[in-house]
Amino acid sequence: MKNIFRNAAMALALITAAATQQALAGGDAAAGEGKVAVCAACHGADGNSLAPNFPKLAGLGEKYLLKQLQDIKAGTRPVVEMTGLLDNSSDQDLADMAAFFASKPMQLSGAKEIRLRVNAGIEVDGLALGQKIYRAGNPVVGTPACTGCHSPRGLGNEPAGYPRLSGQHPDYIEKQLRAFRAGERVNDGDQKIMRQVAEYLSDADIKALANYIAGLN
Repeated sequence: MKNIFRNAAMALALITAAATQQALAGGDAAAGEGKVAVCAACHGADGNSLAPNFPKLAGLGEKYLLKQLQDIKAGTRPVVEMTGLLDNSSDQDLADMAAFFASKPMQLSGAKEIRLRVNAGIEVDGLALGQKIYRAGNPVVGTPACTGCHSPRGLGNEPAGYPRLSGQHPDYIEKQLRAFRAGERVNDGDQKIMRQVAEYLSDADIKALANYIAGLN
């Protein structure tokens, strides 16, 4: 019964978050191309980062990207590597940058065959575990499936501001899930959607999910 109420509350939070998302000014992708030179060193000229610790920005979704840029500039989402980089960027600059990266196709990272040790030292197929959590969640602890926000193929939900996940570097996904679980990343809104999702994920769950998502398309 507890899990039923928890899942119902989570569903309501997702609906509320999507319904109350503020409308954002549209960006100009062409104008953004001339404003992202500083981003290329870490994220690639077209948003396809070659470094696994830096996220791919290509195709993540304009609304999501703009929110992250605004949060990083405001300090709501601290990112050490980006300290001061956006200080002189206007709201329109950020919108244009978001539009530029959102317009680019993401290159898939790809998943790997991995074995993971879970509770009681049992070794399992990591890809199968990642698929199970992504598509069905974990009803035992009330963790919802990722498909509800990020779609069955991991392509996200642009109108709601939920980012594309498929093809992202697994190292980066793992880092963000750990940050949400630890409460180190808190810019997922008042509903704490991602913090609640990650709350009961084990280290093995997170690694399995990150690896599986990297190969979605």
